[in-house]
Amino acid sequence: MVSTEFLITSFIVVLIPGTGVIYTVSSGLFGGWRAGLFASLGCTAGIIPHLIASIAGLAAILHMSAVAFQAMKFAGVAYLLYLAWATWRDKGSITFSSSGVDTSSQNIVVRGFLLNILNPKLSIFFLAFMPQFVSSEAGSPLPQLLLLSSVFMAMTLAVFIVYGLLAHSIRTYVLASPGFLVWLKRSFGAMFAALGAKLALEER
Repeated sequence: MVSTEFLITSFIVVLIPGTGVIYTVSSGLFGGWRAGLFASLGCTAGIIPHLIASIAGLAAILHMSAVAFQAMKFAGVAYLLYLAWATWRDKGSITFSSSGVDTSSQNIVVRGFLLNILNPKLSIFFLAFMPQFVSSEAGSPLPQLLLLSSVFMAMTLAVFIVYGLLAHSIRTYVLASPGFLVWLKRSFGAMFAALGAKLALEER
């Protein structure tokens, strides 16, 4: 049974801007609605391993192992800093050509997937978050955890798609100002760098 409290809490958690939201919005702005959609898919897919790890109890191991946590954390930091550098140095114009769509779409999905899978905080978050909404009357918590995880993923995908579409809706105004476009790209680059620094400084 999915409670109203779970739906409200999950919606708030998903709605709060984080790495995935920033990536989806930037993809929607610079690549159009398709890019925003693929970014949403990638970011949502990136939480699947964390949900599986939480359900299987592997997140507890990650929480207890300082070495595993630190290794995964700094891999995520390195990737965020790479995205910051790539976004900052990209000064190319945006085109609407359909050539190479498969490759670019695949890259967008992979980047979104890596952004979330390399964040060790997600496993620990789900380990602490999900059990709160499992009924004590249930014979086995596994079916409930699978249901709650599915609902959370569906909500994540829906909210991220909306973010991407909203970004696409203002894309025309952004493209009309090349100077603003360069400033916006560098702002997103700075955000990725800031998120990387924040992740690097976080403790378990």
